Amino acid sequence: MSPSSFPDRYGSDVLGTTAAHHRRRPVARDVPVARGLVVEEAGTGFTGAVTRLEKIAGEICVELEDRRGIVRSFPLGPGFMIDGKPVRLVRPAPAAQRAPQRSASGSVYVEGARARTARASRIWVEGKHDAELVQKVWGHDLRIEGVVVEMLDGADNLAERVADFAPGPRRRLGILVDHLVPGSKETRIAQQVMRMRGAQGNVLILGHPYVDVWQAVKPARVGLEAWPHVPKGTDIKVGSLAALGWPRASQIDIAEGWQRILATVRSYADVEPTLSGRIEELIDWVTAPQE
Repeated sequence: MSPSSFPDRYGSDVLGTTAAHHRRRPVARDVPVARGLVVEEAGTGFTGAVTRLEKIAGEICVELEDRRGIVRSFPLGPGFMIDGKPVRLVRPAPAAQRAPQRSASGSVYVEGARARTARASRIWVEGKHDAELVQKVWGHDLRIEGVVVEMLDGADNLAERVADFAPGPRRRLGILVDHLVPGSKETRIAQQVMRMRGAQGNVLILGHPYVDVWQAVKPARVGLEAWPHVPKGTDIKVGSLAALGWPRASQIDIAEGWQRILATVRSYADVEPTLSGRIEELIDWVTAPQE
């Protein structure tokens, strides 16, 4: 059989640029810069969330912050990756074309809205730090919905407080409890309350697994891989501050330590879903329309 009788699988020019043998390089798509957008700088591999745009030496740069809190700036434009695909970061659209502004909770921010008259329904949390965290992230939503957050100063007196409140169909209670895990003191108290007259259908008790709400802040926000295991008998706040290497000898130190932690929380994304999901559920509970 002559060579010409064999089928030519490759064509006459094996170096020819045909679609069958050469794949096109992926084209970078334009992505508008938005606060919180997570990108990778392809040249260095640095990955972080967008914090802002800034001008450096006359050039527009995008500032990224990684999970350890390290901040770096890179020129705006090509050279970035999202989910392994090349992108070109561009400036956001003019204000008239932008998506609605979001509050810290992720809801649509209502510019200039006045606070609604407070509802009879309430949300209760155990202490001051719980209340401050809830207000920082969900304060806009609570103001728009007219929901007041009150402190319990611990769960030990919960049954008495619920009895005094006298919940009903138009006077609901949503209660957030620390360390709501099987067998805990808080779980036993919650079960007792839910057996009380008028509680069913009018009271919702939810909780998170942490001994203290501090641990509901994602540890990366304060430079930790994980919050420390604090031995029984050691104050959870003191143990946490020790792991951070921060002052902890007095109540003033503890208060200042919490404010430093709280200052790192920018939105619901900085809070563990085991807390943020419960808060959203409680807000829905106390604002649900009643028949």
